Amino acid sequence: MKLKKLVLAISFVLPATGAIACASCGCSLNTDIGTQGMGMNEGWTLDVRYDTLNQNKLRYGTKGISQAQAANTTNGKTGEPAEVENYTQNNYLTASLDYNDGVSWGVTASLPYIMRNHSTYGSFEGGDFSTTGGAGAYSSKTAGIGDMKILGRYFGLAEQKDWGFQFGVKLPTGSRNQTGSLSDGGGSVLIDPGLQAGTGSTDLIAGIYKFGFINNSDNWGYFAQAQYQAAVMVQSVPTNAPNPGGTYGGTYRPGNAANLNLGVNYQGFEKWVPTLQLNVLNKTTDSGTAADTWATGGTLAYLTPGVLYRLTDATQVYANLQLPVYQNVNGIQLVPSYIASMGVRVHF
Repeated sequence: MKLKKLVLAISFVLPATGAIACASCGCSLNTDIGTQGMGMNEGWTLDVRYDTLNQNKLRYGTKGISQAQAANTTNGKTGEPAEVENYTQNNYLTASLDYNDGVSWGVTASLPYIMRNHSTYGSFEGGDFSTTGGAGAYSSKTAGIGDMKILGRYFGLAEQKDWGFQFGVKLPTGSRNQTGSLSDGGGSVLIDPGLQAGTGSTDLIAGIYKFGFINNSDNWGYFAQAQYQAAVMVQSVPTNAPNPGGTYGGTYRPGNAANLNLGVNYQGFEKWVPTLQLNVLNKTTDSGTAADTWATGGTLAYLTPGVLYRLTDATQVYANLQLPVYQNVNGIQLVPSYIASMGVRVHF
């Protein structure tokens, strides 16, 4: 039995639901089955997914950079010594509940639980890097609910239901008051807005998708999607949040994100569906008086092999591995070597 209705069962990588302090944060694999060739399946589906990525490599534009080199670099916006980050380990557990009417529309609500460890060496006057840390060095261990996404789709314009529109919103449900510990023993500090579990913004999301079979093949499927996300309402940063200039409070707006995904899958096996996709993400810099307007945003491309296995007619498990093929970041940022995702999906 071929998995005709699993055309895109492991598909699109979308802009991240939670904010991370650099453009390369992308543990954003989407399991919205309405965009994955399963639009005919009326009813409810629960998806639970785990994602992990360790941002532990410094990059300046398209080139890798050492910590000592970063310490001798000037922030292009403030003129001060650049921050030298150590690592950001991100783990996400995301629950998504989907409903499809089987005719023309569907909707998915997703809520992530974010676990994030972060360490920064701070900045070094004179460029003399030391692992003991410089000005503003701190570490943090945070966990909490992130920002919720509610994403609708309409696919009633085509008889084959093989393309549709997406429209939705990201809500500011995540915490923004998580703290870290200063390395010099000076107590706690509220971590950067881009590292908080929530962005404090309400975002609008719009997109379009298409899927089908290559040259009417029974086995080879294709998929494509474009999506755009932009913050339209923002909240003030908590008044005890330090700004780059040393003051407190202020404003923060995450950068807009555009995502393009192209891929193929093979459905010639009875239970297995392997896929291969190219995911391209472009994110503008964050803005606001509390934002890092130099070292955020960029353009990233990932090649993502994946596989889905059908346990039963109603239950599938899947795994994906995102491998970077192009990384061009603004300023100096931490990037990951890979992003791993795995999950289970149950239709009822």
